[in-house]
Amino acid sequence: MQRRNFLKTGSLAGLSLGTLVSSAYAAPRVNELEATAAITDVFELKEATIADLQHKMQTKQHTSRSITELYLKRIAAIDKSGPKLNAVIELNPEALAIADSLDKERAKGKVRGPMHGIPVLIKDNIDTGDKMHTTAGALAISDNFAKQDAFIIKQLREAGAVILGKTNLSEWANFRSSHSTSGWSSRGLQTKNPYILDRNPSGSSAGSGSAASASLCAVAIGTETNGSVVSPSSVNGLVGIKPTVGLLSRSGIIPISKTQDTAGPMARTVTDAAMLLSALAGVDEQDSYTLPSKGKIEKDYTKFLDADGLKGKRLGIEKSALQGNPAMLSLLKAATETLTAKGATIVEIELVKELKVIGNASYTVLLYEFKDGVNQYLSKANSKIKTLEEVIAYNKQNEATAMPFFKQETLESAQSKGDLNTPEYLEAVKKSNGTSRAAIDKILQDNQLDAIIGPTNGFAVCIDLINGDYNNGFSFSSPAAMAGYPHITVPMGQWHDLPMGLSFFGTAYTEPQLLKMAYAYEQASKKRAAPEFKGPIVG
Repeated sequence: MQRRNFLKTGSLAGLSLGTLVSSAYAAPRVNELEATAAITDVFELKEATIADLQHKMQTKQHTSRSITELYLKRIAAIDKSGPKLNAVIELNPEALAIADSLDKERAKGKVRGPMHGIPVLIKDNIDTGDKMHTTAGALAISDNFAKQDAFIIKQLREAGAVILGKTNLSEWANFRSSHSTSGWSSRGLQTKNPYILDRNPSGSSAGSGSAASASLCAVAIGTETNGSVVSPSSVNGLVGIKPTVGLLSRSGIIPISKTQDTAGPMARTVTDAAMLLSALAGVDEQDSYTLPSKGKIEKDYTKFLDADGLKGKRLGIEKSALQGNPAMLSLLKAATETLTAKGATIVEIELVKELKVIGNASYTVLLYEFKDGVNQYLSKANSKIKTLEEVIAYNKQNEATAMPFFKQETLESAQSKGDLNTPEYLEAVKKSNGTSRAAIDKILQDNQLDAIIGPTNGFAVCIDLINGDYNNGFSFSSPAAMAGYPHITVPMGQWHDLPMGLSFFGTAYTEPQLLKMAYAYEQASKKRAAPEFKGPIVG
């Protein structure tokens, strides 16, 4: 994933934590730079939390069916017309029937838990054994109906959620081309950012990010290999959790990397994200990476949420973040002031510098693992396409519809690789995963840190189908992604209506501690703001 430029390094130009805290950035006056008028939004369930929806059902203001109907109408009004976010790739024809059955359970006194009757949208690379397709956004496998639910979907159904539909994504989870545009797929086309409509919602969980932010659902599920939960969460003003690899099963999810892939919650609050995480986590005998999670999975992650959770904590701020866009530094300054006011101590660290030795090893790992994983998935799928080689051939034969803007260099590079016994692969895994884990653990231990923080990424870039994605100044997803460690992003503020998140990450299975700190920051800062579906920023 070199083209995504997940790590930006360079001269610090004399900046430090001290200069960050003592400096501020004055944004241009509104008449110098502004977005065109917003759309009036009076949706009844706008910004509703899971607790809000449960209260409405408990007090009989609403049923799961009526709530589901409201979200379906919302999707018709906002996603398919109006601003036309294009976040939802397919609706579940069984959603209302599921809601009805859950209402019957509630009427008989059975409530499964916090997710009972709650509508959820899921990314279209996650199997559902129902009447919906699972395609990773690719026309090549648009005939694929999964034989059964992915493990996490079984968990979700058992928790009582209503599977509302599937969300669009960057095709093949942003692993098709070095010149791609995030949020575009040949099956679903381009998803928009609900804050500024010509801005990119980021990938690959673009649809989940746009949909959850625009209140098209209560919460959504994304997947991440390197940034694909936290990045779209950041630019869509959401809380995103990339768990420790193995906390959530990957069985039934179209893969990129067995060493880095994970699903994760995307929500408007830390509490809702923790509730969804609780429903999804579980040991799956079909995914060996979940076996080390035995005894480490919490049934209820909300029990760790503490408004005083930052008191006495030591946080390492990434030094390479103290440069670049002045607006980013202004938001970071305000965030550090909030963190210290709530009792945290902040020290500078240089993690990015330590990881330079990895070079292209991580990308090499992904190429090998993508080929292996996709071939395994397709060999058992209900699609006529059975191999990566056949995907590549299909795209060439249907170039006008499958590849109208960018091609498939990444797929072709993966196809050229050998199997997972190849020495190049084995060395790359050791260099990428091993080095990143050792570097994070060492910095945490040497500095006695509870977590590492920094801006999740830069502000959303403009959608550009001709040139593809371009650099937004900063990204902080790679360290935790390569290590397989947990990473949480929380809204840090906005600049000209464009959100940015603050990242918290640490070592394996520290979700409880990270949630505690993320929640404390969220409650002290309250930086989440609903999108207003504005047009382009103009001078």
